[in-house]
Amino acid sequence: QVQLVESGGGLVQPGGSLRLSCVASGSIFSIYAMGWFRQAPGKEREFVSGISRSGGSTDYADSVKGRFTISRDNAKNTVYLQMNSLKPEDTAVYYCAAKAGVVVPTTPDRYMHWGQGTQVTVSS
Repeated sequence: QVQLVESGGGLVQPGGSLRLSCVASGSIFSIYAMGWFRQAPGKEREFVSGISRSGGSTDYADSVKGRFTISRDNAKNTVYLQMNSLKPEDTAVYYCAAKAGVVVPTTPDRYMHWGQGTQVTVSS
């Protein structure tokens, strides 16, 4: 069983940047595909980005392509989400999620393990 803890959220002005981190413990990190999701008030949880076990394959929602970058450091059991050119519509609670295996799912029901989330607020 893997445990996930996110950090790095906060309040940022439009156009600013944040870097989210998600540290895993309790299992072999490199067997998991990792995903970032977000959920705004009154909305469903949505896929933001995903990365394969080795980091060689990544995927992004259209709304964040060119602005967000996902990466992972298997030696540090950590996955990152670098968020640039932030917009007010990026405001949400951001969650990292893990799924053992090769495929990087884009729907939340495919992930078995979740962190507690970190709040990102983009506002002037």
